[in-house]
Amino acid sequence: MKFGKRLKQQIEQSLPEWRDKFLSYKELKKLVKLISTAAATTLGRSMEDGVAEAEFIYLLNHEIEKFNAFFMEKEEDFIIRHKELQQKIEEVIDKWGPNGSQPSEMEYKEEMAKIRKVIVNFHGEMVLLMNYSNINYTGLAKILKKYDKRTGGVLRLPFIQKVLEQPFFTTDLISKLIKECETTIDSVLPPSESAGIFHSERDAAAAAVPGEGIFRNTVAALLMMQEMRRGSSTYGHFSLPPLNLPDFEVIQSLQVISPIQIP
Repeated sequence: MKFGKRLKQQIEQSLPEWRDKFLSYKELKKLVKLISTAAATTLGRSMEDGVAEAEFIYLLNHEIEKFNAFFMEKEEDFIIRHKELQQKIEEVIDKWGPNGSQPSEMEYKEEMAKIRKVIVNFHGEMVLLMNYSNINYTGLAKILKKYDKRTGGVLRLPFIQKVLEQPFFTTDLISKLIKECETTIDSVLPPSESAGIFHSERDAAAAAVPGEGIFRNTVAALLMMQEMRRGSSTYGHFSLPPLNLPDFEVIQSLQVISPIQIP
């Protein structure tokens, strides 16, 4: 599948409020075509060619600013929500737990069940942000490769070096939060019960309208990240780093049974 179609599919499978935050790949591709067409004429690099090239570089920089603003906003939100979840768990344990101020097994289980549902969605959103970083980086690398190939330019290497230093590409903190989220899930109930919670969420997602629901979108995002890394058998300057998501067995098991497939 060509990247443009893959990106379009991923945008459709993302959360509605995220859809205008992805790479404007189609617009960039049009500019590359305009620049390469002008460069191929007998007049060589015309004024129109120069304007289109400047617009291309301007749009690239604008896209990076867009990615950074969105990524940092979500990252800050996730840090706050993660702390709130930890505080909520402590409150439930201190109040309803075996050694709490008002011990109650029923109340404890009910409150923890509510928290687990929140954690499932929270975990899913963070995986989606990881995928957001990956697919936008991939799009930038592909459009720059196309630009260099069609125009004879050398923009790709210096621009990618710049991208590697951008906040949206730095996902170490999100990976850490994802791992901590999974550890929290394991800590508030036995693994067998945890799997049951996730399978019930999966069943609900399967019954939902296609493209809706964080859980469905999360599975699609995981498949997309794996697919992008299978696209090349070699590792180079422009390759995505190895997939470094924590080993989340419940999510991984869904890759076999999920109705979402990447051609």
